[in-house]
Amino acid sequence: MLSFLKSKPKQDLPFPITTDIHSHILPGIDDGAQDVENSIELILGMKQLGITTAIATPHIKSDSYPNTEETISAAFVLLQAELKRKAIDFKIGYAAEYLMDDVFFNKIRNNESLLCLSGKHLLVEFSFAVPPMYMEKMAYEILMAGYIPVLAHPERYVYFHDQYKTYNRLEELGFLLQVNLLSTIGFHGTPIQKAAKYIITNELASFVATDLHHTRGLQALITGSKEIAQFVGKNFNENIDISI
Repeated sequence: MLSFLKSKPKQDLPFPITTDIHSHILPGIDDGAQDVENSIELILGMKQLGITTAIATPHIKSDSYPNTEETISAAFVLLQAELKRKAIDFKIGYAAEYLMDDVFFNKIRNNESLLCLSGKHLLVEFSFAVPPMYMEKMAYEILMAGYIPVLAHPERYVYFHDQYKTYNRLEELGFLLQVNLLSTIGFHGTPIQKAAKYIITNELASFVATDLHHTRGLQALITGSKEIAQFVGKNFNENIDISI
């Protein structure tokens, strides 16, 4: 058991989410939880924050994490069985976080079934290294296929940091923006924190989420829970329901 789970986070306002739509808590299939015990540690920490439901969204990246519905569902069944065995009251579902690369768009064009958060909401991400050249075309293809693109952590794409109006453009194109809670407390650095706060205070964020990968991130969420609750709770109202 992690030592920081012994005490409850101290905050004036409740944690801003009870359902987390972006997390990497399934064991052993991406850069998140490495095994079931690690998954359970992360879930116990989420419960401590007041999160009662999580949608696990492992990466699907053709070059590094070529996950499929089969690999994801197998890890989900394993974790769900362990939660039941330990009598941990926590609701989980699964979807995926898709890198918008050629492989992803081929799936779209071939009408392959994709793993959605809820309904037709699809969690997607840009490359961290290379700016997207055709955002309009990307959005159009996803929307025409009947999906609603939820863009993961737009604040973390550093190539947008000198052009904040791009966030407004992304919303205009039909992307729903999902900001990481860790970004709002500077976990990824000050420029990313500033971008996250711009998106939230300008009412461009449709969702906030943990994007939880590891115990270091969990520790930061618990330590910074008061700061997160005060800033996010006062500046953000999630107006789109995602349920599992």
